[in-house]
Amino acid sequence: MIRVCPQAVFLHRASVLIMHGLSANWRFVQLNEVLDHLRDRWSIFFSLPIPYQVPHMRLLRLVLSTLIVTSPLMAVSAQAQQVADDVVTRKVDIYSEGTRMTGYVFSPQTASADAKLPTLVLAHGWGGTQRGLRRDATRFSQAGYLVVTFDYRGWGESDSRIILTAAAADHKAKTFEAKVRAVREVVDPLDMGTDWLNALHWVQGEPQVDTARIGIWGSSMSGGYVVYAAAHDPRVKAVHSQVTGTLNGRSWGQSADSRTEATARARGNLGYPEPLAQFGGLRGAPITPRFADYVPSDDIRTNDKVALQFVLAENEEYGGNPLSIRTYEQHEGPKNLVVIPGISHYDVYRDAWLQANDLALAWFDKHLDNNR
Repeated sequence: MIRVCPQAVFLHRASVLIMHGLSANWRFVQLNEVLDHLRDRWSIFFSLPIPYQVPHMRLLRLVLSTLIVTSPLMAVSAQAQQVADDVVTRKVDIYSEGTRMTGYVFSPQTASADAKLPTLVLAHGWGGTQRGLRRDATRFSQAGYLVVTFDYRGWGESDSRIILTAAAADHKAKTFEAKVRAVREVVDPLDMGTDWLNALHWVQGEPQVDTARIGIWGSSMSGGYVVYAAAHDPRVKAVHSQVTGTLNGRSWGQSADSRTEATARARGNLGYPEPLAQFGGLRGAPITPRFADYVPSDDIRTNDKVALQFVLAENEEYGGNPLSIRTYEQHEGPKNLVVIPGISHYDVYRDAWLQANDLALAWFDKHLDNNR
């Protein structure tokens, strides 16, 4: 009898599950469960000797190591391509301070060209792109909404803000050739907040948009951006903010380190971070001085008419719950607070995704008069 160690069996089964999941365009949640299980055991099974009786296991080890690194992106990519047959999508250009952002419009296939639809705008949080939002956008559109997603300047499919690498030869010239550097995949809350406002300006000109029924959806860091956007654009009627990120960056932006960074950059001694620089396990380095004037928890007090919903994780590991709850408590307009028990930050994209999406739909249906 050939004896096979349990770890080898686990490796084999896991590889079959992953390959089946990718080839079958498996649901994002299911695939990520396998990947999380594998990552938890990385240090164990990649140090184990593989019995010589098990054919091809050394090759499998190499394959799995590659899959674990790349398959989260592949899973998101697979998910991003899944749009239901009853939803029509198209790619659009949205301009923010002169820079082109890429957006996608999702609309119900049954909607006539002259229909006026309740509209939702969605964008990603820290380090993400709109590719990861298609699942939410598709479900909202199936419920009768026109949905717009977009990538911030310098992220995903959007163009980057650019800066000159040297002084212009003629500072009065309107057009000239120059070497430039892209500011890409950094986190600047004021720039990203501006991108939100310009996306809201863009939807005002979209023929199928009912401009009296606009809602915005944000998750994690963009859960703070939607509060910022609602504070600065009273045309927003309803907000859904889940696992809400930073709502007050003042103390961070005014710290001694941030001031030092700002001085060095103002004097030309410090450039911008490299694209996708790592920051505490997140993708994209922050421009910390720009957080000093980013205080949506205070700003939202100027708009007591917007319907504001927070959906939080009970075991939130990024520490945003206390200020989210205080912001909810101080809001004088329509409001709702849900703390989902037993979940952490990233569970809202996995086991708790449907619950959070249902809560968002119910909130928007109520406050955007979507009678479906």
